[in-house]
Amino acid sequence: MEAYKKRTGIRLTYRTLADASGLAVSTLQSLAARPTYNTRLSTIERLCVALECQPGDLLELTEDACGSHR
Repeated sequence: MEAYKKRTGIRLTYRTLADASGLAVSTLQSLAARPTYNTRLSTIERLCVALECQPGDLLELTEDACGSHR
């Protein structure tokens, strides 16, 4: 949401993003607060459409607890 504000100058709230994407506010809050939240691809797709971005703009590959990528 911060990157969207930088790109567009428009501040998003969970409510406005929920309205634009059709997702529940609680889903958006879980995505933001829980790094291990397991989401569906359809959720990523809805966010990309609402934010006018690509999945790579939302996702980041990090090392797991063992220190390796799988």
